[in-house]
Amino acid sequence: MAGTKAGGLKAALTNKARHGKDFYASIGAKGGKNGHTGGFAANRELARIAGAKGGRISRRTKKTTTKIDVTLAA
Repeated sequence: MAGTKAGGLKAALTNKARHGKDFYASIGAKGGKNGHTGGFAANRELARIAGAKGGRISRRTKKTTTKIDVTLAA
């Protein structure tokens, strides 16, 4: 475990000797390879169903309309 700059350089040399010169390049190449289109981006119908469920199970109280009787005295 590298705690200093010198320790980090020593660890890097050890990693390169143990796993090959392209150790860090292969780690960097893995970034972004997996897709990020899961969840609702992949299935619009599933998103619609989930949104409908969320609307039904809402914790907000239902909006009530009240009639205001306004009579003008003339």
